[in-house]
Amino acid sequence: MRSPLATGGLIAVVAALILVFFSAYTVTPRDYALPLRFGEPQPAKTEPGLYWKWPFIENVEYVNKQVLDLDSTPQEVIASDQKRLKVDAFGRYRVKDPLRFFQTSRSEKGAELQLSSILSSAVRRVLGQATFSAVVRDHRTELMEKIRSEVNREAEGLGIEVVDVRIRGADLPEANSQAVYKRMQSQRQTEAQQIRSKGTQDGLGIRADADRQVAQILGDANGQASATTGEADSQRIKILADAYNKDPEFFQFYLSMRNYVDALKPDNTQVFVSPNWDYFRYLRSPAVAGAAVAPAPPAPAAPTTSAPSQ
Repeated sequence: MRSPLATGGLIAVVAALILVFFSAYTVTPRDYALPLRFGEPQPAKTEPGLYWKWPFIENVEYVNKQVLDLDSTPQEVIASDQKRLKVDAFGRYRVKDPLRFFQTSRSEKGAELQLSSILSSAVRRVLGQATFSAVVRDHRTELMEKIRSEVNREAEGLGIEVVDVRIRGADLPEANSQAVYKRMQSQRQTEAQQIRSKGTQDGLGIRADADRQVAQILGDANGQASATTGEADSQRIKILADAYNKDPEFFQFYLSMRNYVDALKPDNTQVFVSPNWDYFRYLRSPAVAGAAVAPAPPAPAAPTTSAPSQ
């Protein structure tokens, strides 16, 4: 049988273990520890490590010291130029004073409810003093910093520090967006029509100028061609006249040969004339023809076809 002394020692060891279990607690780097003695908060433990408490008298509440996200419900804001905006903002915060945080909010859920209200009020207040273009484009960064400062000032009483506030979206309400879109579409269509009209007008002017230049170039070319042709004809006539004056008989013979070529085409041409006709004198005997026709004209005519003027 086990002796009473051993049994007592075992009980003492178990009691000590139970006492240590209920008396020791640890604090991690990402938490604050807040001991509560009969429900009253005691100084918080902010450094990580092993700590002790009174068993069955104190219990420990842990508060997250990491940066937490804060979302707010999108809301409509009227800018200073009376334009409506649908603003969606969010923030990020962390607990700075765990004791005050516990006293005012008790939990992260309670803190988020209070911070959401503060953030919504600050967004309406700050953006209500700015213009539409400043919120959407020009001074958005400065406005977010101003909202963060105002929220931070009000959240200081909650033991919370707001590290950042961002405007996720700032757009016109759906009805206003459609109206603005239609107005922009109408303006672009008007501008496009003006550009098309100007392009058509410029095109007509360019075509008219091109047609005028073409007509002028063609007129100059035709004039030069006529002048060149006239000069060539004049030279041709002069050359023919000079050739006739130098040797009228040979020139007569040359023209007769040309007439024979033009009259007697190689397409079964048939000519019924007397073989003694003077037109064929050069075919019979050029010497006799030359003796017989001293004063003959320079271009005798054929019966069926005429010689082309040279």
